Amino acid sequence: MKKIIKVLGILLLVIVLGIGGLIGYALIALPDVGKAPDLKVEITPERVQRGDYLANAVASCMDCHSTRDWTKYSGPLVPGTLGKGGETFDQKFGFPGAYYSRNLTPYGLSRYTDGELYRVITTGVTKEGRAMFPVMPYTHYGKMDPEDIYAIIAYLRTLPEIKNDVAESKSDFPMNIIINAIPKKQAPGKRPAASDKLAHGAYLINAAGCNECHTKDKKGQIIEELMYSGGREFKFPDGAIVRSSNITPDVNTGIGTWTEEMFINRFKAFGDSGYVAPGVPMGSFNTLMPWTMYGKMSREDLAAIYAYLKSLPPMANAVEKFTPAKK
Repeated sequence: MKKIIKVLGILLLVIVLGIGGLIGYALIALPDVGKAPDLKVEITPERVQRGDYLANAVASCMDCHSTRDWTKYSGPLVPGTLGKGGETFDQKFGFPGAYYSRNLTPYGLSRYTDGELYRVITTGVTKEGRAMFPVMPYTHYGKMDPEDIYAIIAYLRTLPEIKNDVAESKSDFPMNIIINAIPKKQAPGKRPAASDKLAHGAYLINAAGCNECHTKDKKGQIIEELMYSGGREFKFPDGAIVRSSNITPDVNTGIGTWTEEMFINRFKAFGDSGYVAPGVPMGSFNTLMPWTMYGKMSREDLAAIYAYLKSLPPMANAVEKFTPAKK
C-alpha cells in the first residue's frame, strides 16, 4: 500500500512539475514572433489614401479605435473621436478579461517605431513584447500584403493627435497565460489583381475579418465547419443579444437569392454622403455591423466579396437576429 501511495505521489509531482514547466514556458519564452523589423515607412499621398481606405472601409480599424454612437443605428463614429481608442471589451461582453482599444493617433503611437507598429498589427505583439488578446484580428492582418500594412501605418501617422490615455488591458486567469501562445509569426500574402475577382474577394474578406463575426463560436473560438453561416451572439450592455447573419449562398437562410447588385446596394445605402443614421431607442434592435464604414468600400471591391461568398458551400442556418433584454 505504501508503495502505491509513493508511486502516486511521484506521478502527481511529475504532473505538477510538468504543468509548472508549461506555465513557465508560456510566461517566459512566449510570445515568440521574432524581433520587430528595421523599417521606415515612407509617407506618400498614395499610401495615405490607400491606408485611409483600408482603415476606414475594409479592415475598419477605426470601428474599434474610435467612439461609436449606440443611440443610432449601426453605431456610427462620433465626430472628433477618430483613432482616440479607449473602447472597452470586457467580461460583460463575454471576454476573458478587460481589453481596451489603443489610441492610434500620434499621441498614442509616437513611442512606436514603424517596425514595431508593423509587428503589433501583424502578430499582436506590442513594443514591450506583450501578447494582445485578438479582439483586433491580427491573425488576419498578418496574412495581408505588407504594402497594405505600410499604407495603414502611413495613414495612422497623419491622424490628428487626440490626447487620450487608455487603461492597460488585462486578462483573467487562465487567459493571462494562454494569451502568450496566441500570436504567431506573420505569413504575409500578396494582394491579388482586381481582375482576379475570386482571389481579390478572398483577400478583402480576410482583411475585413468577416468570418470572425459571421461564424458561431465555442468559448471564443470560431467553429471552422460553420464558417460564414452566422448565428454568433453579441451582447449589448443592457443584456439584449444580436446575432450575425448567414452569409453563405444558402437559398432559404443565406444570400443565395441575392444578386450582385442587391448585395452592393445593401452596403452602398449606408455609404451615401447624404445618409443619416436613424436613432434607436434603448432596448430596440440595433446591429454591431459597421455599415457606415463598410458602405465606403468601392463597388468593385464589394462585387469581389460577393463573388467569393457565392463560391462558398451553402449552409442552412436560420438565425434569430435579435433577442431583447429581459425586463
